[in-house]
Amino acid sequence: MKVAFATQDNIHINAHFGWASKIDVYDLTPNGFTFLETLTFGGTLKEDGNEDKLEPKLKALEGCTIVYVADIGGSAAARLINRRITPMKSDSENDKITAILAQLMHTLQGSPPPWLRKVLRQEQAANFENAYTETEEEILL
Repeated sequence: MKVAFATQDNIHINAHFGWASKIDVYDLTPNGFTFLETLTFGGTLKEDGNEDKLEPKLKALEGCTIVYVADIGGSAAARLINRRITPMKSDSENDKITAILAQLMHTLQGSPPPWLRKVLRQEQAANFENAYTETEEEILL
């Protein structure tokens, strides 16, 4: 699954979602994690009531399961949830991205909490549907 982190320094989860100019994306499996990319956002990102600044972030995070943030507004959190992306607040701006990834990896190896099991089942169903559609198209040819 893909996990994203709002960050200022590519080490810590220390950026507010709406104000974040960088979001790091990782691929996480029960066996490890791999850095995929740093998404960058420009323009005026500080708090200003402009909800339009969120749209590029929401689009860029498609396919992510979780996004970790230092803080997030209610509207942005609701918009992420509507796109089946779970926003998670870090305990502290000193939380390291790699430490959270290691904790998640350990959780996946054991018994994930109900909300995460539900998300993983949805991802598996989507992957199955995509595979089925491709197979169905091949049969029709």
